[in-house]
Amino acid sequence: MADNKRRGEDADDERLDGELDAAGDADADEESASRGDGATSSQSRAESVDRPKSRTQGDKVGPIGRVVRFVREVVAELRKVIWPTRKELLTYASVVIVFVAVMLAIVAGLDLAFAEGVLWVFGNPG
Repeated sequence: MADNKRRGEDADDERLDGELDAAGDADADEESASRGDGATSSQSRAESVDRPKSRTQGDKVGPIGRVVRFVREVVAELRKVIWPTRKELLTYASVVIVFVAVMLAIVAGLDLAFAEGVLWVFGNPG
């Protein structure tokens, strides 16, 4: 139930994607009609994706611009993250702590068993 509340933006995103797709289809149809070749919208979109993009002098970005763009992209990705609630966080943390404690006990038991086995095989000098 909490996931639905936190993921409420997804429905809006899908709606916007649909609107953008419809706008892109209309632009592609106009383009194919102006060319007169009868290309479908998917063909014209595929052609536009396949074309190599040439870089002009205005496209070059210095090191500071790249750092700023990187920080902007990091912030944008962090906004997409679905952060756990306090209850989920405590649950996950307790599961990890219990798992680590169990694994620690297993490794300690095996270490003790192998140490005793080695002393039994090679004898106890003391």
